[in-house]
Amino acid sequence: MENSVSLSDCHVKKKNLIINRFHFFIHGISLIALLHYRITTSSLTRAPHVLILISELILSSIWLLGQASYWRPVVTRTVYPERLPRDEKLPGIDVFVCTADPSKEPVLQVMNTVISALALDYPPDKLHVYLSDDGGSHVTFRAVKRAWIFSEMWVPFCRKYRVENPCPESYFSSGEEESAGFGCSEFLVDKYNIEKRYEEFKNSVAKIVGETSAYMSRDHPSLVEVISDSNGDRKLPLLVYVAREKRPSRPHNFKAGAINVLLRISGMISNSPYILVLDCDFYCNDRSSARQAMCFHLDSNLSEKIAFVQFPQTFHNISDTDIYDGKLRYIWPKFEGLNGLRGPFLSGTCFYIKREALYGTRKFHDDVDLLRVKKYFGSSDEFIKSISRNYKPSYSNDKKFLDNSLQNELHLLASCSYDNDTKWGKEVGFRYFAVVEDYFTGLNLHCEGWTSVYYEPSRPCFLGASPISLGELLVQHTRWNVGLSQVALSRFSPMIYGTMRMSVFQSMCYAEIAYSPLYFLALYILALVPQLCLLQGIPLYPEISNPYLLVFLFVVLSSQARHLQDVFSTGHKIQAWSNEHRIWMMKSLTCYFYATLDVIMEKFGLKNNSFVPTNKVVDEEQAKRYRMGVYDFQAPAMFMVPLCTLYIVNVASFVVGIGKIILGGGNSNEMVVQACIPLFVAVLNFPLLEGMVSRKDKGRVSSFVSLISVLIAAVVLSFAFLV
Repeated sequence: MENSVSLSDCHVKKKNLIINRFHFFIHGISLIALLHYRITTSSLTRAPHVLILISELILSSIWLLGQASYWRPVVTRTVYPERLPRDEKLPGIDVFVCTADPSKEPVLQVMNTVISALALDYPPDKLHVYLSDDGGSHVTFRAVKRAWIFSEMWVPFCRKYRVENPCPESYFSSGEEESAGFGCSEFLVDKYNIEKRYEEFKNSVAKIVGETSAYMSRDHPSLVEVISDSNGDRKLPLLVYVAREKRPSRPHNFKAGAINVLLRISGMISNSPYILVLDCDFYCNDRSSARQAMCFHLDSNLSEKIAFVQFPQTFHNISDTDIYDGKLRYIWPKFEGLNGLRGPFLSGTCFYIKREALYGTRKFHDDVDLLRVKKYFGSSDEFIKSISRNYKPSYSNDKKFLDNSLQNELHLLASCSYDNDTKWGKEVGFRYFAVVEDYFTGLNLHCEGWTSVYYEPSRPCFLGASPISLGELLVQHTRWNVGLSQVALSRFSPMIYGTMRMSVFQSMCYAEIAYSPLYFLALYILALVPQLCLLQGIPLYPEISNPYLLVFLFVVLSSQARHLQDVFSTGHKIQAWSNEHRIWMMKSLTCYFYATLDVIMEKFGLKNNSFVPTNKVVDEEQAKRYRMGVYDFQAPAMFMVPLCTLYIVNVASFVVGIGKIILGGGNSNEMVVQACIPLFVAVLNFPLLEGMVSRKDKGRVSSFVSLISVLIAAVVLSFAFLV
């Protein structure tokens, strides 16, 4: 559907554009000078110099790739929902909510996401909500029926009083009271009654959780149940519960497989041309998000090529200190830059995507051979009918959902074998190749010629929960980077696969993200080699009197100044700079390393893919420490031992090295700069020292980790003296 009136516009950040391009040229020239010094001055026959050169090449290469996302930043996009067509002419929207494990994803939280989606400000006959329960849990199945009963009261309340926040848990806890011109007493009475009903709903969910096992099944048949008004008058959007078939012997392709089942099921029931995808912990925070997204999808200047509208991931549980960099602040300025190219990546949740883009139907003509179509979409004739742009489901009457022929078709589409010998996951739907199905699907859509839009409204349209412990953060980012490494180390590598199919700048943006796990190699070199050489008196950097020292200092200061400018321009303080650096180091030395190792082992057949959902159950002690800005080091030893070991090595090398410099060793002038590296590491990561030495609470570094780290560090340091 198109509209001749412009529904949106955008403006470029001209000031930032000038700053970004100026910084690119001066910093780039400095890097060239630095590499010239390394190649012409240093002794590349010695291993330490070669290693330092490798680390500097890695850092420089990833920096260069990242400049594409700063080339043309878009400051604002404006939408005009009042210019949209009348409600009866708006296209349908299917909402996909994905959950997998009720023991890690609190059921009440999932139900709040479902309820908030049902309450979106959109014609109820054009809105359909699908809950994918990948664990096939009886808890989730029973709870969603209770959620529907509460929604029958909640949704009319939101419409009557034009409530902006459609998530009941958030609405009542925040104390929002929006009367929108209605009588105050009437509003307060209605609010009191609906809040009372919500408490009853919460108690009923708690009772279900207590009575029913939260077991997540990996071996169960498919179940599709449509929940709607008992009299079929559709005052509320349709709600559909889907548990796809899962068998231990069959690959289920994680979240991408679940979404593809929802695509097929929804194609038979509602077949809406647009789809909103939400993670179970991301509730709708603004009822108007659907209309805002349609301002892009229906804009005559954009609608033909646009595949999806990506909203930012904003989190409701971030503390003021944000010690774990939970806001992902560094990502969203890049998305502004991608807005100036062909659009942002797909980032897992909070996006409205065009069904046609996922189906890839543009490659088919009306007279295409049916057998060829079945090779793409599978054996279901009924589903193949639904891929036609003009197809309207014939099951509009709710009674027909009980029809045996439809039920059989839905179970076929939700079976674990339906994808076999088809293009699902390869050229149709969400792509299966990597566990980061969002990034990989977005890469393919852009390679196919589609564009996207990043839109950040003043009021966050969606709010989610960020990890509030170091352990969960590192597990989550390890999983993400396994997927990125799978792409980077394959034929789909963006600088090869992408450059042949889209612009060089867009490929560079994808490549920066895909190759970011390589930071681990640069960081391990910089965390060990200068320190051990400091103990041995081997200089790796220019002495104080050498003009090239100014080049090194300028590169360091220029990169940090650029980072600070990013931090300040997004409304944050210098504390955000230190937190981001600290977490980046921790992720590089653990997540990036293990992710790369995981993928290499997978390539050699030594390991299989796995997907561990982030634990979203809140531990009150952890939450208290997080709010106080105190790090929780109860992370697995595989993460903590490398961090603590390297910290000890850096502290020890600084103490010994600075002692040698003060005593006036032979290379003391050349070693001053080198001593600054372990000093910077020690100061920036001081919370680790506190966790190992002075803290007595449960969030401290365990004695076992401290002991193992000291022993390994002693072995590493002795190596410096023995060689």
